[in-house]
Amino acid sequence: MTIWVDADAAPGAVKDILTKASLTRGVDVMLVANRWLPKPRAARVQTVVVPAGADVADDYIVEHCEAGDLVITADIPLADRVIERGCEVITAYGRELDAENVREALNMRDFKEELRDLGVMTGGPPPYGQSQKQAFANALDRWITRNQRG
Repeated sequence: MTIWVDADAAPGAVKDILTKASLTRGVDVMLVANRWLPKPRAARVQTVVVPAGADVADDYIVEHCEAGDLVITADIPLADRVIERGCEVITAYGRELDAENVREALNMRDFKEELRDLGVMTGGPPPYGQSQKQAFANALDRWITRNQRG
């Protein structure tokens, strides 16, 4: 089992939590980005730098992930693609996406994009704070525990 991270937009705290998990729980982590990332000091954490371009990192993750892997991303279209391949998804905010709720998330994403295009809604996601970090860490722990038992 491998944890794939859409690392271009992942908060530093998420990468730190994943590095600790790799050390304490023995999970493999692949950080995929289209820019250089410092490699964490953990043997089971690898960095992959892909060429710049729209969806290049997403395509790499889709091509290399396997059923049963976990993907960490806020990119809902990427989540949909990897769920079709049998992967599970957790966002940096701890939301677990699966085949049952990813379509709803896609619809909400499209709706919010329309609102932004119309100028009705502006701004980005809420700040990434302690409660978001805790929600992510809890969701990750549940996934690791569930998958290490099986």
